[in-house]
Amino acid sequence: MNPWNPMLALMMLPALGACAQPPLPPKVPADVAAPATDAAPAETPPPHQTFTLDSRHTGEKRVINVYLPPDYATNAQGARYPTLYMPDGGVKEDFPHLANALDAGIRAGKVRPMLLVGIENTERRRDMTGPTTVASDREIAPRVGGSAAFRAFIADELVPAVEARYRVDASRGIIGESAAGLFIVETLFVQPGLFDTHIALSPSLWWNDSQLVKDAPARLAAGPAPSGRLFLASADEDNIVPQVAALAAVLGTDAPEGLYWTVTPRPDLRHDNIYRTMAPQLLVDYYGAVAAQDAAGASPVKREGEPTVESK
Repeated sequence: MNPWNPMLALMMLPALGACAQPPLPPKVPADVAAPATDAAPAETPPPHQTFTLDSRHTGEKRVINVYLPPDYATNAQGARYPTLYMPDGGVKEDFPHLANALDAGIRAGKVRPMLLVGIENTERRRDMTGPTTVASDREIAPRVGGSAAFRAFIADELVPAVEARYRVDASRGIIGESAAGLFIVETLFVQPGLFDTHIALSPSLWWNDSQLVKDAPARLAAGPAPSGRLFLASADEDNIVPQVAALAAVLGTDAPEGLYWTVTPRPDLRHDNIYRTMAPQLLVDYYGAVAAQDAAGASPVKREGEPTVESK
């Protein structure tokens, strides 16, 4: 008698397949998985410079991309320029679309000439996140919670290197989305003097059970008080909208004098398109060719009809 029974084998296949499957990896929230624009078509950045820094704080070589305004090399007066820093700043990340938007704005006379400094990722989820007590947070990557070291790299190594290489003035801003937005909000609270303009789109404020938002009243009361300008926006995303709204409520009651903040809900946008959609106009709003919009001035220009929570 032939022991092989094809019908019995077919019946066993589903069970065998189920047993053979490896365990699924932990689900990574979309807003920390990667720069949201990775899925967008490849884009060529405008002409730019690239250099590397050996960082003692992160223990690795960091790649830096720098866009210079069109008149930088030919300016006879040796003018100095504002600087906008960006995490997710690799040429295969968000640097191309933001550099192109900036270049177009400058050439159109809508944005003042300025530098864009892009920081290419090495371990994104490590660099953009602070410590967490939430077990599921720690499952998204082999290493998380390294934001303090990444911030020290920027403050102690990158900013001095940029100031030594290029003609920059005292104005420093930072822009980013998703986990980079989380890093930007955290930086506003823990090292408020590092940047004068903070633009955080869809910040992942849910991290560590929203502890950054929960601690905001105490941080604002204890000081040092943040100053300058803060812009927050959320898209159609149920894991970010409540935290951004909660932080807006805190700012509404506890924001110190000298902090000009704006919160803009954008439910018409998604997590994967808010950066590209909003960045060109934000460059005009915060770095437009208008003297009143410098880092020491008042809040940015508002667009007619846009839902906005305005600062003092």
